[in-house]
Amino acid sequence: MVRLSEAEWKVMSLLWQEAPQTMMQLTNHFKETTGWTKHTVMTFLRRMEEKGAIHHEEGERAKLYYPDVGRDEAVQQETEEFLEKVFDGRMGLMLNTMVERKALSKEEIAEMYEILRRAEAENGTE
Repeated sequence: MVRLSEAEWKVMSLLWQEAPQTMMQLTNHFKETTGWTKHTVMTFLRRMEEKGAIHHEEGERAKLYYPDVGRDEAVQQETEEFLEKVFDGRMGLMLNTMVERKALSKEEIAEMYEILRRAEAENGTE
């Protein structure tokens, strides 16, 4: 189980979109969006390798960085941790909170209905 910081999620998102990436490619991307320097990106990459989230291979001119954790796996883990921490692991409590705060659009509600219909069909209960 790999826990990612908010900044590490940004790096992983880029690597999930397109890997491999060199440190300079990552730095150039994040310089524009976050202002991170080469040293900041190096620190994140080192930490992420220590956690087992990424690895590098030696390229012709630079190290090539690859993700070792899949997006789906990371999202599921993060979702479960969030639900447990904030809502005692109860999806219903989270949804009720969102409904009470009118935080869901009609499109999101329709999407949830469709997700629940699929789940019901897959579980064989109707």
